[in-house]
Amino acid sequence: MIFGIGCDLCDIDRIKKANERFFIRCFTPAENELFVRKKNRFETAAANFAAKEAFSKALGMGVCGFALSDVEVLRSETGKPFIKLYGNAEKLCRDRGINGIFVSLSHTSDIAVAYVVLEL
Repeated sequence: MIFGIGCDLCDIDRIKKANERFFIRCFTPAENELFVRKKNRFETAAANFAAKEAFSKALGMGVCGFALSDVEVLRSETGKPFIKLYGNAEKLCRDRGINGIFVSLSHTSDIAVAYVVLEL
């Protein structure tokens, strides 16, 4: 059964203008390593940021009660995105009985989009 669905868009130019403090505060070390490896660093970071916001919308509470860095967005060996939770984000999902997280990412040269579905 679906608990919630979230969608978010992120302007890639906004991410390009962000300073390193933003990357350290909002993303995990593994995500920042991913951005360095990707040739489209800012597009990837914007998609990850959109996924974090989409996750918060699917949870139904916005970014409240957890840090953005509690939500880690990585890629499998085949490139499929997945979300791994830490800290309060993990606890909030566990307390609500959420057992599955599905994420889809895409971007153009200007904007990134993410969809997140939380499953009970």
